[in-house]
Amino acid sequence: MAEFNNEMIAAGVMLDGAGLKPSSAGKRIAFHGRGNTVVTDGPFAETKELIAGFWVIQCKDMDEALSWAKRVPFADGEIELRPYHEPEDFEGYVSDEVMAQEKAWREDQIAKAPKLDA
Repeated sequence: MAEFNNEMIAAGVMLDGAGLKPSSAGKRIAFHGRGNTVVTDGPFAETKELIAGFWVIQCKDMDEALSWAKRVPFADGEIELRPYHEPEDFEGYVSDEVMAQEKAWREDQIAKAPKLDA
């Protein structure tokens, strides 16, 4: 797995990734209307769909992301590819002010992100 991660880092694709501790170390928070939350300590009974780790990758399109995902060195397992929402996805649904705030926040996060040595 480390070799695969290093390949993605060298290709400039991998932005983040980590393994997650088992569900016994976690909590689930369910929301039932405003102000009514229920916290459940792990482990969780329904464990067949737990996320064990993640990668955040930046690719030119879904086809490129799929080509990386097909190379994951798993003997067994499953990968789910899901793109982020981009601010443009919300045009017409939120005000121009909210759009500008979101874009400024993202630009600020990019500016503050650690830079990888090339």
